[in-house]
Amino acid sequence: MPGKHLTVVVTRQLPQQVETRLKELFDVQLRDNDAPMTPDELVDAMQSADVLVPTITDQIDAKILARAGDKLKLIANYGAGVDHVDVATALQRGIHVSNTPGVMTDDTADMVMALILGVTRRMGEGIKLAQSDTWQGWTPTAMMGGRIKGRRLGILGMGRIGQAVAKRAAAFGLQVHYHNRRRLRPEVEEMLDATYWESLDQMVARMDILSINCPHTPSTFHLMNARRLKLMKPNAVIVNTSRGEVIDENALTRMLRAGEIAGAGLDVFERGHLINPRLKELPNAILLPHMGSATLEGRVEMGEKVILNIKTFADGHRPPDLVVPSML
Repeated sequence: MPGKHLTVVVTRQLPQQVETRLKELFDVQLRDNDAPMTPDELVDAMQSADVLVPTITDQIDAKILARAGDKLKLIANYGAGVDHVDVATALQRGIHVSNTPGVMTDDTADMVMALILGVTRRMGEGIKLAQSDTWQGWTPTAMMGGRIKGRRLGILGMGRIGQAVAKRAAAFGLQVHYHNRRRLRPEVEEMLDATYWESLDQMVARMDILSINCPHTPSTFHLMNARRLKLMKPNAVIVNTSRGEVIDENALTRMLRAGEIAGAGLDVFERGHLINPRLKELPNAILLPHMGSATLEGRVEMGEKVILNIKTFADGHRPPDLVVPSML
């Protein structure tokens, strides 16, 4: 088998089914533990591999790529986002980059709706109360949240996940609005019953719920900065399942503490797992440990895409999920 001649290094532990299939097809080096590789370990891997299978926790910048071996020809990323890889430098060095788009669309969109409901219905507070010794039972005025039917949902980033959120939101009776780098085709807008806003500022100021579904790029870093967050209505909530860097986390924390934004549901954070301690203290914030795509089905499908990209590359063809500069 041609693929058996390729040395494939995997940087994190993957679902057992995926690792078994990789072992069957390639000369693969699997990770013995689930800790992220150190920069030196990552360099060692890149010097010995024909194909590297990294994850979002591996920062593959220009300095790391400069130390990569001549063997390395493909970075088959396990995940859709590639903002942790310096794709331009990789391409300059003759290293292809692939990803796994579309696999986590439904799982992440489901999590968006879970967070919208969780924040507006105060589920985080309710769970803590039910688990405490202070709850004395039901009363007519206790733990009142808000109804989401009829509210305006603004979707920032109307790609695959944004559109999947729009479809789910319609079923809950939400009015769908969106801002995107490119406006959707009229027939797609009509299907989603979505209203386009060219001005993000104007949309943000009018929404009851804001869902962040755009990638992290230099142009989206702190796209929701302090100035733009202040445009939100005091009774509005914000949900983020994309990348933490899109929101100024310190500014958001200050506004949540001050009651200038009603609530937040966050699955991602600006500094990865290093969450602002003050954010953790807030009753009006639901915080999740990057669970948006964490279903067994989704993670196995991601692995299958990685395998398909490597296998296609090993057979001398263009990987189906090749990342090109125009996509960034």
